[in-house]
Amino acid sequence: MKAVSRLLREPLLHFLLLGAALFGVWVWRRDAAGSDSGRIVVTRARIGQLATGFARTWQRPPTPQELAGLVQDFVKEEVCVREAQKTGLDRDDTIIRRRLRQKFEFLTDDALEAAAPTDVDLTAWLKAHPDSFRVEPRVAFRQVMFDPARRGQSVEVDARKALARLNSGSGLSFGSLGDSRMLPPTVELSPQSDVARIFGKEFAEKVDLLSPGRWAGPIESGYGLHLVEVVERVEGRAPALSEVREAVAREWSVAQRKERSEALYKELLARYKVVIEPVAPEGKPGAAGRKP
Repeated sequence: MKAVSRLLREPLLHFLLLGAALFGVWVWRRDAAGSDSGRIVVTRARIGQLATGFARTWQRPPTPQELAGLVQDFVKEEVCVREAQKTGLDRDDTIIRRRLRQKFEFLTDDALEAAAPTDVDLTAWLKAHPDSFRVEPRVAFRQVMFDPARRGQSVEVDARKALARLNSGSGLSFGSLGDSRMLPPTVELSPQSDVARIFGKEFAEKVDLLSPGRWAGPIESGYGLHLVEVVERVEGRAPALSEVREAVAREWSVAQRKERSEALYKELLARYKVVIEPVAPEGKPGAAGRKP
């Protein structure tokens, strides 16, 4: 099994598979249009494709007259395409070039597909990219907000007075303080990113530093000044593979596909000699046309 797995990972095998796929496409096109450039052969398979495309669009099969029209339209398209190719209209058209590249890359997708990752592969990937899968710290807290728009310059003084009262042990209800802005007075155990989405990133980072069991602040957010009491905290941690297997496998597969795509491109590029003519500075004659 190890030998088979190693063989499936070989770039040369992928290149041979790609060549076979491209050859298959060439054969299909030859059969559809005829090997002689002066003949246009509309095969039964092509007629079936035209009928299927019509049925998919109109939710019914074409009539004999409609099918005949589809065939004639295909023949007209084939004539136009061949004549356009003869005159070189396909050579410098950006849209055509981009479309050809997309179709080529689509054909290579299957050849670039990697074998299913093993636990060893996924464990190594998780270990190499811990921050991508780390479980966020979570925090539960209560908050009282003081609105600068209502209190003006006294907003910070009012907040600090309320803080002293909350920590005095008088049993004062925090719900009787502050200004209502439709914000949740109690936030259940939530990831830091959720807290940041509601109150802002800086607020979430400061709350993450607070010790549980005592009111603190004021902490500023986009809404105003807040007094905050952390009720519970769960620290962030590195997850086990079983918790994030699907996400790790997805990232591993994307990385493998990218790596194989780059390797294939390098193999194809080696077939060509690339010459990039120098670009002359603006306002000076081009160097490309000069003879050495």
